[in-house]
Amino acid sequence: MFLSELYRYPVKSGQAQRLQASPVDHLGVLGDRRWMVVEEENGRFLTQRAWPQLSQLKASHVETGLLLETPGQPSLQVKMPEADDDLRGVTIWRDTLRVPDAGDEAAAWLSQMLAKPVRLVYCPPQRARYLPSGYGLNSDRAAFPDGFPFLLIGQGSLDELNRRIGRPMEMLRFRPNLVVQGSEPFAEDNWKRIRIGKLEFRLLKPSVRCIFTTLDPVTGERSPDREPLTTLKTFREKEGDVLFGQNLAVDGRGVLEVGMRVEVVE
Repeated sequence: MFLSELYRYPVKSGQAQRLQASPVDHLGVLGDRRWMVVEEENGRFLTQRAWPQLSQLKASHVETGLLLETPGQPSLQVKMPEADDDLRGVTIWRDTLRVPDAGDEAAAWLSQMLAKPVRLVYCPPQRARYLPSGYGLNSDRAAFPDGFPFLLIGQGSLDELNRRIGRPMEMLRFRPNLVVQGSEPFAEDNWKRIRIGKLEFRLLKPSVRCIFTTLDPVTGERSPDREPLTTLKTFREKEGDVLFGQNLAVDGRGVLEVGMRVEVVE
């Protein structure tokens, strides 16, 4: 087995960046979901579930911050704010936290794109969230993913899903960080610890899937037949949750590179 694909999503619900290699630490792939768009009025987070226009947001992680691009607007470079500057209260699912605001220029740019008053916020390491209760170690943290620093999917699992649907679904509908080639369909359900290169990962919880998976990752258009969620419900539903992929945390820090061997430790 080997690591066949590696992704980060610099802005939560924005486009993916496909990587050949990247440093990783307890917050995930470097630059992954460190930024988030929130409503100006109440700080509640926005995603493609309700705002499919975010599928057209291309955000690139750069050393000084972020580069924002979208069709029909000039690009914008956003400087990474200091950890204690202009703190804004935000809500992501059940978590509330105070994180630095990225400034009026970024807010105006995104508000124009979405035709809605919004702000862009950043999560520095010292303001990262704890993982959902009951999962991981006290030292584990997450920035702005739904709950966990890494998401892994086996290519064999997607291949089996596509076979059942009868047409190919893009891997990016599921927004993984790590894709593993060479395992049986859904083999990752039974892994507890894996090693990729020199890094060890703990598999903490299956990923619960939602309507997000029915959005085309390029256009943001919804599948009229609600695939792949419709088919997933027929064989991957457990106690009302539809499961696909595994959430992980890492021990230590290092570098991941596409092609690295993946070993099951436990």
